[in-house]
Amino acid sequence: MSWNTFGRMLRFTTWGESHGPALGAVLDGCPPRIALSEADIQPFLDARRPGQSRFTTQRQEADQVRILSGTFANEDGTTQTTGTPISLMIENTDQRSKDYGEIAKTYRPGHADYSYDAKYGIRDYRGGGRSSARETAARVAAGAIARLVIPEVTVTAYVCEIGGDAIDPANVDFNEIGNNAFFCPDPVAAKRWEGVVDEARKAGSSLGAVVECVATGVPAGWGAPVYAKLDGEIAAAMMSINATKAVEIGDGFAAARLSGEQNADEMRPGSADGEGPEFLANHAGGIAGGISTGQPVTCRVAFKPTSSILTPRKSVTSDGEAVDVRTKGRHDPCVGIRGAPVVEAMMALVLADQKLMHRGQVL
Repeated sequence: MSWNTFGRMLRFTTWGESHGPALGAVLDGCPPRIALSEADIQPFLDARRPGQSRFTTQRQEADQVRILSGTFANEDGTTQTTGTPISLMIENTDQRSKDYGEIAKTYRPGHADYSYDAKYGIRDYRGGGRSSARETAARVAAGAIARLVIPEVTVTAYVCEIGGDAIDPANVDFNEIGNNAFFCPDPVAAKRWEGVVDEARKAGSSLGAVVECVATGVPAGWGAPVYAKLDGEIAAAMMSINATKAVEIGDGFAAARLSGEQNADEMRPGSADGEGPEFLANHAGGIAGGISTGQPVTCRVAFKPTSSILTPRKSVTSDGEAVDVRTKGRHDPCVGIRGAPVVEAMMALVLADQKLMHRGQVL
């Protein structure tokens, strides 16, 4: 059993704290002879990096990744994986631990302060330690490598709702995701969200968000019928992300409001090239019985409002005294905005793991 490791055949362990000298990940089980350099990882870290707009935390971190092990430089200058553990490190360079001095003995409502203290009898009050969203940088780095294991799959995540204001499916254009600060495929919604998030930020409050993820190119057959279900692994991966409170696969909760006829993903004969049947719907999110169907694998992840807010909230100290808490420092007014690259990374890690397990079982 491990409390910091995820995966079965492709396993990754994250390490480090928000205000420590560095954080990182060790990825074990990656196949050998895959071309890999730091340049393959950095663009995904740049997408998650803080301080890129007024809608995210102003903590300034370069998030430059270093590969410490698991690769070999060839004579022609290319670098390949060796099949041994790949160690990744990202230095922390802009910590302001003094911002947290006032809450050293105070539990912040909505945070893991009290639960960590109850479990371990000690907690890192400087940004939350391991419970900080800063930990997710290591996941994004590991996820970039996982993408190289599944070149046949394209993983795309985007914010589809902020503060209860959702995108219009008729306006969705994936090419727009990189054109705004919200990872939003709907330019009209992105413009609205500027005012919504600004208002929350100026009020010292925060907002929740929903991130949707679509993985195309996943072949039929990945997953397992019972204890390694593809949807179960995706749900576990997404729920492990800091600030996540709910996960839906396919239609999710909406499926409970459909009839059997409406929910059935009907099929018709496919083309003669043996690629499988043609599906007339995808209510199941590309997964049936825990195994991929060949359709796009879809999920939605709900992120709670950022718990670090300037608005005073009632709480207690570690000595049991009543107190009002307002959290100073630099925080995301909507942590779900930067959740999109993390959701992509976790989806890639699960799918790469499932691909290797499938190959190992059915050869």
